[in-house]
Amino acid sequence: MITANDLRRGVVIKVNGDLFAVLDFQHTKPGKGGAFVKAKLRNLTKNTIIDKTFRSTEKVEDVFIEKRKMQYLYNDGDSAVFMDLETYEQEQVPNNFVEDQLKFLKEGEEVDVDFYDNQIISIELPTFVILEVTHTEPGVKGDTATAAYKPATVETGAQIQVPLFVNEGDKIKIDTRTGEYIERA
Repeated sequence: MITANDLRRGVVIKVNGDLFAVLDFQHTKPGKGGAFVKAKLRNLTKNTIIDKTFRSTEKVEDVFIEKRKMQYLYNDGDSAVFMDLETYEQEQVPNNFVEDQLKFLKEGEEVDVDFYDNQIISIELPTFVILEVTHTEPGVKGDTATAAYKPATVETGAQIQVPLFVNEGDKIKIDTRTGEYIERA
């Protein structure tokens, strides 16, 4: 058990029987009354985000999360298949649980997978990935007076906004947290 004051980004806690990852937190000490902590939490089983307020002295249950290196093998239509790099065991994860991450995962890519009671609770992508642009419209010459963007499809099927100078076949660096174009690779 930890106090709400000990909450930090990335900590996993159990609230009302559900597991939540702390996405953001803010300690507040009003002029009157006791201090409290506002936290933005992501439910790891339902993949929903909630805001919760804790008294600063309130105890919350922190849980032990096991991290394993796994490799993304393929998607069979209903689920994504990952292989543990130590035991070579394969784990299937329903697509609806990892659909946000699948947009940036290539087959053969290594990821960190978080387990709780031998169940996958989250997949941690690298902060940046390099993917090839498979489709985009050519940029029109003279459209560069302002920072203009156009839609592009990358090799994983994800749609992102890229600058006009990016063409099909270019490799680009993408921030997996926001899904935004960073630079040409």
